[in-house]
Amino acid sequence: MENSEVIPDLDVASTHQSAVTTTKSVMKKLPEATLAFWIMKVAATTLGETAGDLFAQTLKIGYFLTTLALFLLFVVTLVVQLRSRCYNPFFYWTVILSTSMAGTTMSDFMNRDASAKFLSGGTTSLGLGPQGLGLGYPTGAAILISILVVIFAIWKLTGMTFQIRDIVTFRGEALFWSAILVSNTLGTSMGDFLSDSSGLGYAGGAALVAGVLLVLVALMRVPAVPNVLLFWIAFVLTRPLGATAGDFLTKPVTKGGLDLGTAGSSAVLLAVLIGLMGYAYFQERRSFSPSPSVLPETGERDRVTRREG
Repeated sequence: MENSEVIPDLDVASTHQSAVTTTKSVMKKLPEATLAFWIMKVAATTLGETAGDLFAQTLKIGYFLTTLALFLLFVVTLVVQLRSRCYNPFFYWTVILSTSMAGTTMSDFMNRDASAKFLSGGTTSLGLGPQGLGLGYPTGAAILISILVVIFAIWKLTGMTFQIRDIVTFRGEALFWSAILVSNTLGTSMGDFLSDSSGLGYAGGAALVAGVLLVLVALMRVPAVPNVLLFWIAFVLTRPLGATAGDFLTKPVTKGGLDLGTAGSSAVLLAVLIGLMGYAYFQERRSFSPSPSVLPETGERDRVTRREG
């Protein structure tokens, strides 16, 4: 007894608190907005552009039918994400990808029509059903901005946080993913406008968006500018960056692209994204793997009891 090591109650309490803190951390549903996060965001949105165009234009399924199919895919992936009890990079980034693909064809369906301006090579139609509403990029963007403002207004009225790392409720996630779907659709409209109508071309449009994103990074050091606001502006702008980058990869050389094709570009981008998701999954598991020095509360109590006895 005299040589027995008695562990103070404080150690047990600290161990218990550590276990509780770890459990709360594991229960997060959304990732941290790190540099890796933004790299994956651009990769996913670029793939969303090339894959959406692959189905709607290259395979000639059309904007309408492709939008229906991709929106259904979005719903399926979203259900998997919502039912997940903690953050899983594969689940999360699959939803981001599905919103990017659906956003691409939703934007095209809203803004384009079956005129020669949008359908090249003598094509008169794409797939079955309506060929597009033909609203144009400014009108389409105005509608999407209005919807996004309404979502954020409802979000604000609920009193829930805009910080994605702190969103853990079903309602918070539902608002988050609604904003993501609309912002990705809006970003596609902005990217297509920069590429097709602004005169900047694909590379010029991508360079402009990249420049604005660098300004946002600089504004992060300005205390008067909320980082949450900067995050959402950047989240919207990375979509036109992906859209212009995707067009630059796939469009003909005569139009300022590299003419790599939607199929080949999509396959390469998918491989890159899967690799990044695997890396994120490995990092997540390593971050939350229990340390050998930290024991569960019951095991710690048993050890204290044995030593005191």
